[in-house]
Amino acid sequence: MFNKSTMITFVAAGSFALTACTQESQNKLGRSLQNWTGTDGILEIYAGNQVVKRFMKIDKISTATGTSRDVDRPYRFGYGIMDENLDGELGAGENEKIYFEFSDYSTPYIFFEKP
Repeated sequence: MFNKSTMITFVAAGSFALTACTQESQNKLGRSLQNWTGTDGILEIYAGNQVVKRFMKIDKISTATGTSRDVDRPYRFGYGIMDENLDGELGAGENEKIYFEFSDYSTPYIFFEKP
């Protein structure tokens, strides 16, 4: 399908594109790769000084990006298992990963790796 010279051209063009990226673009790419590696994280969402939601076994939390402009949106999202009884353990019936979102503006939260 591709001959050797065409493949070399593609590899050279890809290498040039990566080296031509700004430092900010390279950092963003590095963060996105790091996000995909997973951390087995825990997200706690607070109302005042009380935990009201806890999500466990989170692979990553992402910042939403606009579709028409490459501007970050003021919320984050991810997938995790909700600890419904807030006991810090995943019990019977707490095994399905669900989608969640939380605002950067009004929601106090803590995200950490499983200790």
